[in-house]
This record gives sequence, structure tokens and C-alpha cells, in this order.
Amino acid sequence: MMVRDKNDPNYRQCSLSVMDNIADPDITFDENGICNYYYEYLEAEKQHVLKGEAGERKYAEIIAQILADGKGKKYDCILGVSGGVDSTYLAYLAKQAGLRVLCVHFDNGWNSELAVKNIQNIVEKCGFDLYTYVIDWEEFRDIQLAYFKANVIDIEAVTDIAISNVVNRIAAEKKIKHVLSGDNIVTEYTLPKAWTYKNTSNLMSIQKAFGTLKLKKYPLIHPILRRIYARTTKFEVQKPLNLLFYNKKEVKLIIEKELDWVDYGGKHYESVFTRFYQGYILPTKFKVDKRKAHLSNLIFSGQLNKAEALKELNSEIYPSLLFKKDLDFVLKKLNFSNDSFEVYLNATEVSHQEFSSSLRITDELRLYYFLFK
Repeated sequence: MMVRDKNDPNYRQCSLSVMDNIADPDITFDENGICNYYYEYLEAEKQHVLKGEAGERKYAEIIAQILADGKGKKYDCILGVSGGVDSTYLAYLAKQAGLRVLCVHFDNGWNSELAVKNIQNIVEKCGFDLYTYVIDWEEFRDIQLAYFKANVIDIEAVTDIAISNVVNRIAAEKKIKHVLSGDNIVTEYTLPKAWTYKNTSNLMSIQKAFGTLKLKKYPLIHPILRRIYARTTKFEVQKPLNLLFYNKKEVKLIIEKELDWVDYGGKHYESVFTRFYQGYILPTKFKVDKRKAHLSNLIFSGQLNKAEALKELNSEIYPSLLFKKDLDFVLKKLNFSNDSFEVYLNATEVSHQEFSSSLRITDELRLYYFLFK
């Protein structure tokens, strides 16, 4: 049953975290009122997180392997940087380990000034090279608008798919064997599946249905090419934050001191669009407050208690003056009128599954023929 607000008699919240059946109608609870996300977190932590000396030993082994594989090359590894906490701390760790890093930044036209400054500080203070991939704005906007017209939830997939493809492509082109990733269990594992849909075929299907441009420059790796790519390219993705003690508050203090990093006020808010999407579009149109997942994850990893999370959750999600400034900027940049945006906000949500998420067999055979002719 769909629950839209806390006044609904069917409303339930996890007794341990702030996840509830508004965030996820399919959430389940045990006899103590603890939700499934807690147990899923524990399982992921058990499988992927190494603590104490075991984690430090594994981290040292990975660093040694990266250095060994980088001998004779210009770079030991590649790191995607956004100006956010995770990638900034990874850069700091890489500098401490003596790695020669090529930082890659994906510029989709939505960078905040603060994010740009944070990235500049990373490369200058760590002495790393920076490769900035600037997206073709007309194509990128056309795909974003296609996602708006489709009324699907994961508009950020347009950026996330491109970032992954750009980093992988550059690693292959420059023969860099190791990619450092800020993905980690203790701060960002919890996320309802209904909130995301990062599928290349789905993007192609939505663009075909609602886009106006043929994609020529968007960094698209076709699903079949990706499978071939995975078999023929020899790079490994390393996730060091799963091997070391990683406390968000303490890490922020470190990068503020060592790299002059400045907090941007929210998870992934280094992007103006992400800030607007998470702070307004998601809660207004889709009744999704991503802070519930982020705060719950910190509760599960012992970095926060429920009282602190509730206090944060009850704070203003989007400061009014900043919202007004962002609203005008976003609508103008996307060529949205106020009226058309209101129509969008009130339109019924459409599932990503209404669009293709895989190729027809005839398309696969045609592409295989082209590749291996």
C-alpha cells in the first residue's frame, strides 16, 4: 500500500533507523520493528568491509600492487573527482601512499563554484594531473529533458552512466590498470532499488522515445560493447574506503585541514542539478527524501544515532533563498518555462521498466556482425 505522509494510519518507520514506508512501500520489518535495510547492510558489511589490522594489511597489499603495476608508466592509477567527500579523501590517501594519480573530472555543465574550487585544491595540493571531460551540453540537455518527459525517477542516471564510461574509457586509452573508487559500504550502501535505474539500454530507449537529437558525442558504451570491453581491458577497480576506518565527520575534518576542502551542505550537492533534484524534484514529485537512506546508513555503521538523524531530517531540506536561486538557474538552463515545469511536477510517475532495459536479439546479432565482420 502506498503511504504518502506520516498522518496515514498505515505509516511505519524502522525502530532503529529513519527508513519508512514512504521512502519504500516494499520495506519490511521484523518483530522488533527493525527494517530489512539494516540486515542487508550487515550482510554487505560482512562481505565487503575489512576492519582493523586485516583491512590495513589488505590496503597495503593493494597499494603495493598498484605501485608495481605502474612502473614504467606515467600514472599508477586513475581517480574520478567531483569535489565531494569520498573522492577528495581518496585523493588524500593516494597522496599519502605515494601514488601517481590521474584525476578525471566529468563536467556536465552543472558544477557549483565550490566544487570547482575543491577540485582545484585537490590537484594543486596533491600534485596530481587533472583531465577534465567536458560533455557536449546540447546532447546532454536533450537526454535530461527526455528523462523529464518520460517522468521516470532516476534523472541522475544520465550523469552516472556517462561518468562510469568516461573513467573506464580513459583508463583503457592510457593503459592505466587501476581505478580508485570512492564507493563504500559504511556511508552509502543503503538505497531503495526503486530510486535508481542506471541502465544504458534504458537510457537509449528513453532518448529514442523523447529525445530530439541523435547522440553522437555522449560517452555511451553500448551494453554489448561493455561486455566485450570487460573481457579485453585489463583494469581493476579498487575500493580502499572499505578497508580503512572511515568516519564521515572525522574525514571531513582531515580534508578541510589538509586540502582546504569546503563543505557544500549535502551528499552530492557539489552539483547544482543534483542539489535541485534531491532537494526539490525528488521530494515534491516522487515523495522521496534521500536523506532517509543516507542517515540510516550512518546509523547502521555506528556513525550516528536515531535522535541525531531525526534532528537532521526535520531540518530544512532546501534553504528558501538557495532554492529560489537554483530554480531560476535550472529552468533557464534547461529551457523550461515555469508552467511546463509545474505540469511536469504534477504528471504521474512512470516506471523505468516501461522502457526497454535490454536489446532485442535482432539488434544484438546485427551489432555482433558489425563488430566481428
